[in-house]
Amino acid sequence: MTVWRALGGRGYLGSAWPWRAVAFLGSGALFGAVVLVVVAVGAVTGGALAVVLLGLPLLVLTALAGIPVAAVERRRLRLAGVGPLPAGRHRMPHGPGLTPWLTTRLGEPATWRELAYAVLLALVLWPVDALAVVLGAGVPLSLVAVPVLVGVDGEAKAAKLWTVDTWPGAVGTAALGLVLLAAGAYALGAVAGARAELARLLLTSKESELVRSRVRLVDAFEAERRRIERDLHDGAQQRLVALTMALGLARLDAPPGPLADQLAGAHREAEQALAELRELIHGIHPKVLADHGLEAAVADAADRSPIPVDLSLELPGRLPRAVESAAYFVVREALANIARHSGARRAEVSGGHDGARLVLAVRDDGRGGADPAGGSGLTGLADRVSVLDGRLSLSSPPGGPTLLRVEIPCRPTPSEDPCA
Repeated sequence: MTVWRALGGRGYLGSAWPWRAVAFLGSGALFGAVVLVVVAVGAVTGGALAVVLLGLPLLVLTALAGIPVAAVERRRLRLAGVGPLPAGRHRMPHGPGLTPWLTTRLGEPATWRELAYAVLLALVLWPVDALAVVLGAGVPLSLVAVPVLVGVDGEAKAAKLWTVDTWPGAVGTAALGLVLLAAGAYALGAVAGARAELARLLLTSKESELVRSRVRLVDAFEAERRRIERDLHDGAQQRLVALTMALGLARLDAPPGPLADQLAGAHREAEQALAELRELIHGIHPKVLADHGLEAAVADAADRSPIPVDLSLELPGRLPRAVESAAYFVVREALANIARHSGARRAEVSGGHDGARLVLAVRDDGRGGADPAGGSGLTGLADRVSVLDGRLSLSSPPGGPTLLRVEIPCRPTPSEDPCA
C-alpha cells in the first residue's frame, strides 16, 4: 500500500503513514541539502580549475553524482510505499577497468537522467519537502507546546505570530494546534504521495518498465517450465515406470511363444518411451539445475555431450534462478551446436563469477564459420540474456576456433533457495 491509498482509509491518523510521510519528506529535505552542497561545490570548483585541467576529474565526478543520488532516492521511496524500483538502466561496461566503466557511464542516457534528477532535488524538491514538514508538523506542534512554555516562562509566542500569557489562551492555542496537526497529517500524506510519484516517474524510464515486463515474462516462463517438468516427472514418468515394470513381470510369467514375443516388444517400446520422456524432462528444466545449481548442471551437460568437454568453472554459490537458467541453456545449446555442426574433436567450458557478473566461455577446435542467424538457436538465447542486462558474443572465423562468451551481471544469492 502507498501513502496515496492510505489517505482514503478510515484509520489513517492512527496508522504509521503520517509518521512515514514525515520521515520521507524530512529525510528528503536533509538529503537534498547535502546534494546541493556536493553538486554546487563540485561544479564551481571543477569549473574554476578546468582551465588548468585539474578540475576535469572533479567535473566528471559531479556528472556521475546522479547515480548514487538516484540509488538513495529509490530506497527512500519505500517510506512512501513506492517500490522497490528497478535500478537505472545502466549498460554493462565493454571491458574491465576504470576507463571502460567511465566511457560507458558518461555515454548512456540513464546517467544524465539521474544527474538531472539530482539537480532538481538540490534546487527545487528539498525546499518543498522542508516547507511541507515545517507547515504540516512544525507549526502545529509549536502550538500544542504553548501551555508548556506558558507554565515555564509565563508567556509564549504562538507560531511567532501572537503572544499568549493566560491559561485559557494557552489551552485554546493547544486545541487549535491539535486540529491543525490532524489536518497537517493529511496534507503531509498528500505531499509525500505526490512527491514520491514524481520521483518514481523521473527515475523510471520507459525502457526500464519494458525490461521489468520482459523479466516478469521470463520468470513466468521459467515457472511454467518447472511446473511442466514436475507434472511430467511425477505423473507421466511414474505411470510409464509402472507400465514398464508390469510388462517386464508379464514377460517373465508368459510361456515361450507369440505372446511372450509381443510382451517383449511392448516392454522394449515402453523402455524406449521412458528414456525419451526422461530426456524430454531433462531438456525442459533439468532437476540437477534446480537442486544443485549452475556448476553441477553444466558438469552434467558436459558429461552428456558426445564431444569430450574440458570443464573449468568455479562459482561462489547459487545464483539467481533466471541467471542460472539462461546460462545453462546457453551452454547446452552451444555444446549441441558443437556436436552437430563444428566437426570439433574437443570443447572447453570455462568461467566464473568476478563479484559482479557471471562470465562463461565455450570454445571448440572445429572448423568455425558459425553464424547466429543461421538457425542455431543462439539468437533467442541472446535475447534472453539481454533481458537480464547481459551480453552474448560469438567469434567464429572460418577455420576456427569458435568462442561463445556470455556475461550476465548478478550477485550470489545468500540463501540455498535462490529467487529470481
